[in-house]
Amino acid sequence: MGVPAFFRWLSRKYPSIIVNCVEEKPKECNGVKIPVDASKPNPNDVEFDNLYLDMNGIIHPCTHPEDKPAPKNEDEMMVAIFEYIDRLFNIVRPRRLLYMAIDGVAPRAKMNQQRSRRFRASKEGMEAAVEKQRVREEILSKGGFLPPEEIKERFDSNCITPGTEFMDNLAKCLRYYIADRLNNDPGWKNLTVILSDASAPGEGEHKIMDYIRRQRAQPNHDPNTHHCLCGADADLIMLGLATHEPNFTIIREEFKPNKPKPCGLCNQFGHEVKDCEGLPREKKGKHDELADSLPCAEGEFIFLRLNVLREYLERELTMASLPFTFDVERSIDDWVFMCFFVGNDFLPHLPSLEIREGAIDRLVNIYKNVVHKTGGYLTESGYVNLQRVQMIMLAVGEVEDSIFKKRKDDEDSFRRRQKEKRKRMKRDQPAFSPGGILTPHALGSRNSPGSQVASNPRQAAYEMRMQNNSSPSVSPNTSFTSDGSPSPIGGIKRKAEDSDSEPEPEDNVRLWEAGWKQRYYKNKFDVDAADEKFRRKVVQSYVEGLCWVLRYYYQGCASWKWYYPFHYAPFASDFEGIADMPSDFEKGTKPFKPLEQLMGVFPAASGNFLPPSWRKLMSDPDSSIIDFYPEDFAIDLNGKKYAWQGVALLPFVDERRLRAALEEVYPDLTPEETKRNSLGGDVLFVGKHHPLHDFILELYQTGSTEPVDVPPELCHGMQGKFSLDEEAVLPDQIVCSPVPMLRDLAQNTAISINFKDPQFAEDYIFKAVMLPGARKPAPVLKPSDWEKSSNGRQWKPQLGFSRDRRPVHLDQAAFRTLGHVMPRGSGAGIYGNAAPPPATYQGNLYRPLLRGQAQIPKLMSNMRPQDSWRGPPPLFQQQRFDRGVGAEPLLPWNRMLQTQNAAFQPNQYQMLAGPGGYPPRRDDRGGRQGYPREGRKYPLPPPSGRYSWN
Repeated sequence: MGVPAFFRWLSRKYPSIIVNCVEEKPKECNGVKIPVDASKPNPNDVEFDNLYLDMNGIIHPCTHPEDKPAPKNEDEMMVAIFEYIDRLFNIVRPRRLLYMAIDGVAPRAKMNQQRSRRFRASKEGMEAAVEKQRVREEILSKGGFLPPEEIKERFDSNCITPGTEFMDNLAKCLRYYIADRLNNDPGWKNLTVILSDASAPGEGEHKIMDYIRRQRAQPNHDPNTHHCLCGADADLIMLGLATHEPNFTIIREEFKPNKPKPCGLCNQFGHEVKDCEGLPREKKGKHDELADSLPCAEGEFIFLRLNVLREYLERELTMASLPFTFDVERSIDDWVFMCFFVGNDFLPHLPSLEIREGAIDRLVNIYKNVVHKTGGYLTESGYVNLQRVQMIMLAVGEVEDSIFKKRKDDEDSFRRRQKEKRKRMKRDQPAFSPGGILTPHALGSRNSPGSQVASNPRQAAYEMRMQNNSSPSVSPNTSFTSDGSPSPIGGIKRKAEDSDSEPEPEDNVRLWEAGWKQRYYKNKFDVDAADEKFRRKVVQSYVEGLCWVLRYYYQGCASWKWYYPFHYAPFASDFEGIADMPSDFEKGTKPFKPLEQLMGVFPAASGNFLPPSWRKLMSDPDSSIIDFYPEDFAIDLNGKKYAWQGVALLPFVDERRLRAALEEVYPDLTPEETKRNSLGGDVLFVGKHHPLHDFILELYQTGSTEPVDVPPELCHGMQGKFSLDEEAVLPDQIVCSPVPMLRDLAQNTAISINFKDPQFAEDYIFKAVMLPGARKPAPVLKPSDWEKSSNGRQWKPQLGFSRDRRPVHLDQAAFRTLGHVMPRGSGAGIYGNAAPPPATYQGNLYRPLLRGQAQIPKLMSNMRPQDSWRGPPPLFQQQRFDRGVGAEPLLPWNRMLQTQNAAFQPNQYQMLAGPGGYPPRRDDRGGRQGYPREGRKYPLPPPSGRYSWN
């Protein structure tokens, strides 16, 4: 399903699932960047145990960003990936596990979509390069200004596919990055890190789900583990719900449509390549010091709380008077299954079901009406009851005709509104634009080269009026300069639009007219609708796909070979007699090897990532598989408006023919290519403080050759098998940096080892239930939340996980602090006349806050909104972070004090202000820069026996 469409629908219907992230930014002192201490309590008022990273959602925006200039080379790309992971880690702050999963070889069903994406990307990239060169030549021929063209090879994002040198280098860089953080970052101190790189088969998010499923089936698993999964794909929400874990959260970058992108020619914002005019860049700042700054802010992150989504779904799916016992877990599984009908990565969506038309709501309503007749739920632990699904589909089929007609009416209504809007805009715009020296300029552009300055603006305006009204010998589009001579840059009449409506793509199917089913099968499948045997084949393949997809989400890959062999889906009304269709899959199938997958998904233009003899099979006219790699292909808009929404009509790859052709070129592989073409596994890393460190080190010292069970008591109940790694990171051995700009790790203490998840029989069924001992989170939604919706008004998510978080303000203790550190009556600084709130302790010489008096700005940047002080006693009650007891948020004063080193603890209550009443910046040693250590001393509190102050 489309990620923006589904997320937009979900956030509007269930707005309370979204929470804005509280992110602590690194500080800078004397030009030195001080990183965030992730070992401190999470500022989002929640503590996560495990963080899972779907790495492809990180790799793509870091290597070819859309809203900023791309990295210059591969080394900068790697550093950008490291920084992105650091940022995510500092927000989430996992306490037990960090799992980094890169997409490996995908199942055959996914390869069709990958093939379509990569052929499109290659075609669009070449077309964009040709268009860019054409516009450049046109602008330069007209005397325009463009920066010199950078001589660099275009980055082909298709290299982000298993088996390429880029992915092999990325795995090496991530090994170095993990070792560096385990050695130097206190937040990683007791963390277990698992890296599943591109050599391990499976999509990244499904490797993560497979790990969670297998750990849930172990007796030592903690059923109250708090999971956090990072990724932007819509199916992550379905996968999170499918785990039935009570504490599951998704973190993703906030989706903001229409983000500004720089022009590919002049690198300026505000226009695309096709609209570039070659104008000189305006100076940014007095000395152009802001030239490299971007107009867009750094992307913000949001949390999606699946426990709140479960609350919404429980209320929405609850049904009265059922002939069977209501089970919310089974109902959620059915909801996940119904979402597959509106589209997923493996099947096209049904023609009558579109997310933007409320297809999921329609399916839920039909489900609630029909489920009384079905006698039970549609699914169970990833297996589908086809007889019950048939009843749902036929109910949808009964309203298909009305859906198509309403869709046509809505589209016509939208076009009419757009036409009226264009007419209003055309009617309201001025018919004449002044030219010459009176041409409107953007702010700050008057001093740009080529701009005209009027010596006598009044005279110039008079001459322009006279030229327009009474000068027949001069063109009405000619303006005059201040000396009366014609100006080549004159006032120009605005061109009227040639048409009030945009051309619409031709639609030969016309689903809104009678006979739509016959036209659909004739146009899309080139068969007659009366061919019942063919229609039955299409429906059977689609039903197999539904069963395969649900099994994939709940049990793992049922078959690495299966795929849907058509570009289009059948109609819901065709799902008749599906109850007796087989839904079993071939067992014992194996995934492709990495280079084999590259041959299956790459176009010939990306053949440079393949060995020379393999590359030849993609371009040689005499190749036996040359038909797999068309230079051009048709895109069927299929009722849509834009090409990216259409269907790429590519031939499907025949696996037998592909393998037969590759048998002839396998001997040509070099040892390095043979290694890249092999399947690998996961690698586990720990630091010297982790309980597993000594256990793993002993395995290497004894040279154990057999797989060894992971002791669950040393790793929060995690189980699996260890085996020695030939390329292990070992203590007291230098870890060389694969990135030249980063230093080697000369004093390494981290260690790595191969890790394998617990294994089960092929026919084992992972139960889709909430585990015994799992505690449901406290309800978040209140009665008023059921009525909240972003439809019609702006919905603002809350900040952090605490609902009681209050706006930032200064409490009594803060005013007392100001009274101690600021000179009284001097009026110095912006706080000179500041007064505390009315309720103050005895002896305060300040008057209460007067009506209309300005509030005091925020004093400390690290103050959290929910933090406040209530009198002197809490000022010194420092609460310790203990994961087992529960994480209590530290007060901002105490968090500020904790950043100081122990050597300066006796002085930590000294005066906090320098000259002028401003709190000076701290340096790396915990002291003040340029200010004497003088001021009022606060006595330490009496020992209570609960806290240690030493």
